[in-house]
Amino acid sequence: MPQLIQSLLEQVRLNTLVDIGITALLIYWLFSLIRGTRAVRLVIGVSVLFVVYAAAQAFELRLLSQILQTGAVVGLFALVVVFQPELRRALERIGRVGSLAWLLSPTEQRAAERVAQVVARAAALLSHEGQGALIVLERETGLEEIAETGVMIHGDISVDLLETIFAPRTALHDGAVIIRNETVLAAGALLPLAETTVHTERFGTRHRAALGITEQTDAVVVVVSEENHQISIVERARIVRNLSEAQLARAVLALLDPSAGRRTFLGWRTALPGAAWAGGRAPRLGELGRAVRQRRRNIAAPRAHDAEDETAAVAAARPR
Repeated sequence: MPQLIQSLLEQVRLNTLVDIGITALLIYWLFSLIRGTRAVRLVIGVSVLFVVYAAAQAFELRLLSQILQTGAVVGLFALVVVFQPELRRALERIGRVGSLAWLLSPTEQRAAERVAQVVARAAALLSHEGQGALIVLERETGLEEIAETGVMIHGDISVDLLETIFAPRTALHDGAVIIRNETVLAAGALLPLAETTVHTERFGTRHRAALGITEQTDAVVVVVSEENHQISIVERARIVRNLSEAQLARAVLALLDPSAGRRTFLGWRTALPGAAWAGGRAPRLGELGRAVRQRRRNIAAPRAHDAEDETAAVAAARPR
């Protein structure tokens, strides 16, 4: 056994370790591209087919092996079409490295802050006016197919534009607005309704559409209810309701840019002091929901206290 270990150590060289390290980083980077997207299920399906093919080769199942080999040739072309958003995003990241755009991370942070402020302000105004809204913020997963179901706009994001789109009795107010970076990509888009989320029947159409798109993509959706005027945010099929404008702005900024815009040369995010959430990580909506509930209790407690004091004062003022 010591001789075997010694022979293995003799074969390990510096270039071998560098090769293994770069390969591991590449695999991690590829998996980070598809994390939280529909491509994860496709990768699992391809992996299962590969295991079946290996088993067919091991047990000499020639017919099954031939069928899988023939399907693999067609599957290579199909994968290019299926993974088109992920491939496009990978090429964009490589191009960002080549153009040294990663050095301009403060610009990305300012863009995320502006989008968060505009969306939060527009949602607050629409809620005050009793108008419903459905705003989808694109992140890593491309939403081009969803956008094409509506009317392509390609306009700069602004509060006035969002208010105009969701104005009552207009042609586009019933659909969703798709926002990419600082651009309103499309309006009046049709979103898939939630299928696997539990208790979807208690939500309205807008909330079910928000849950549906976040089940399939990593998008962040802001919903303004036309019935109760509540503002909600949805991410990965989880929803937090009854947010204020400030809470919504902070949540959107943290979800769009959890590390305050700082990126490494591969496009990965790193933590910065004073990030929107502790450690610079993406916030969980459960944490936001607990914060909202705590704020409600803090507001309700003084009111209950005041009511008790008023009742005691009235009782003391009564003639005996």
